[in-house]
Amino acid sequence: MAAKRDYYEILGVTKDADAAAIKSAYKKQAIKFHPDKNPGDKGAEEKFKEAAEAYGVLSDQTKKAQYDRFGHAGMNGGGGFGGSGGGGAQGFSNFEDIFSSFGDIFGGGGGGGRQQRRSGPPRGSDLQIQLTLTLKEIATGVTKKIQLKRHGKCKTCDGAGGTGKQTCATCAGQGQVRRVQNSFFGQVVNVTTCPDCNGQGQQIKTPCKDCHGQGRVQEEVMIPIEIPAGVEEGQYLTMRGEGHRGPNGGGAGDLIVVLHEAKDAHFERHGLDLHSEAVIPFTTAALGGTIRVPTLDGEVELKIPAGTPSEKLMRLRGKGLPELHGGVEGHLYVKVRVHVPEKLGKREEELLKELQALTDEAAKKGSDKGTGKSKMFFCL
Repeated sequence: MAAKRDYYEILGVTKDADAAAIKSAYKKQAIKFHPDKNPGDKGAEEKFKEAAEAYGVLSDQTKKAQYDRFGHAGMNGGGGFGGSGGGGAQGFSNFEDIFSSFGDIFGGGGGGGRQQRRSGPPRGSDLQIQLTLTLKEIATGVTKKIQLKRHGKCKTCDGAGGTGKQTCATCAGQGQVRRVQNSFFGQVVNVTTCPDCNGQGQQIKTPCKDCHGQGRVQEEVMIPIEIPAGVEEGQYLTMRGEGHRGPNGGGAGDLIVVLHEAKDAHFERHGLDLHSEAVIPFTTAALGGTIRVPTLDGEVELKIPAGTPSEKLMRLRGKGLPELHGGVEGHLYVKVRVHVPEKLGKREEELLKELQALTDEAAKKGSDKGTGKSKMFFCL
């Protein structure tokens, strides 16, 4: 299987191109390779779909950020982690809605597949929520339950909208309305979905009293969201079919869950690694010892070697965060800060003066031997 082409290369734009430039580049590609302009040309049709897929990702800020970071690997569909759409039929289906905003400059005489999608009931809109996680939840993975308000299928009419149907007077049963406009290309026939029947060509004779003919009502549901271990700030999950339901039996949109990290009192995250600080007495720094430090799964002992200077960075292997969908684990780095007391007791002061005298004597002996150098001792 051939490698997928870079989306920026497909549209002929650079990574710093703004939304207007991306839209303009895509429109040129869509016009050039439109199936109606290239009947029977399979190569043009593939390029048409390819441009649609690229635009579907680069025109969406969330998907674009994910693609810039992870490339095509971040565009996994099927409700998976990291990105939505961007591939195959999903990208092409989304493209139809994108292209309709330009108007069908070829008079609406497209292929049967596109015509069929336009005349069907519209898909419901996507929902987006923000979900904040603690570092511990990120380390282990977690299932969160959220309460969501959305449009769901009307139970009274089972989504039908009512009983009996009649031909829509606005579009005469075509499901579309056409308007002729003058443009740079000449006369343009702009074909849009009929606003009165939502593209179905028919209207309900006796609308349902609960959904008023829409086939959907406002509902409140509790949805479990499984978050895998190792996620990062700004990544997102796509839950297929958990968004708003479309009117008149249309399919449901998706739920986009954008992830955020809560600020932690003990740790700072640097990729898979965590950083924290520990304050130790100057005696422990000089003589060595052990201290207890917090990790994401409880306190552990950290050995302090004798003569440890302040600001020394010490590593606890495997006490960081796991890699998403991988076996790699980060480390915990503890920066040691030596505490020097501001006030001393009488006995403490006496002992430190004795220590100072010993270090002075040792330094003098080193100098008397003519080395010109004195040994360095731990002192305040």
